[in-house]
Amino acid sequence: MKELVTIQQKLKAPKGQYNTFGKYKYRSCEDILESVKPVLAETKCTLTLSDEMIAVGDRIYVKATVTLTNDKGEKEVTTAFAREEETKKGMDGSQITGASSSYARKYALNGLFCIDDAKDSDSTNTHEKEDTQQPAKTPANTAPVYTGAQLKKAIADMLAVKSRAELEKVWYGNPAMQNDKEFVNACMNMGKIYPAQ
Repeated sequence: MKELVTIQQKLKAPKGQYNTFGKYKYRSCEDILESVKPVLAETKCTLTLSDEMIAVGDRIYVKATVTLTNDKGEKEVTTAFAREEETKKGMDGSQITGASSSYARKYALNGLFCIDDAKDSDSTNTHEKEDTQQPAKTPANTAPVYTGAQLKKAIADMLAVKSRAELEKVWYGNPAMQNDKEFVNACMNMGKIYPAQ
């Protein structure tokens, strides 16, 4: 879709939020949406966002889907996941879900529009000491503690389960892989077949 290339080139999404506790600027989902609307109008595209709640074991994930559609009906779709915290000080359940939704949507938008968050608070929290702070450990700069072959086997095991109990056994038996996108996607797909009771 050629319009996506245009949007990616023209979109400027500044970090419009400031965390006073951590002393860093960051970009919210709302900042991205506000910045992209004029470019969407220019390219005659529409953007829709939706969420799906997915249970994996005893945890809830929000799967955010972002769909870009041009005037010919062609679509580009991206998804991202965020895990709900069990509790968060000062937040009720709906606020926790809303925060997870916003986080997942932000990263789905980042993926679709190629927004680089390398210096965003979620990956590098500098606390105004850029020369002395080390980058936060993220999947991009932390080597996994498992091999590609181990990941393939775990995914194959996940796809071969025949019950919810087997699904949870594979999930909890591979804690190092619980942040791996492929592993999480396989688990979520099987979780739809064998939902929590």
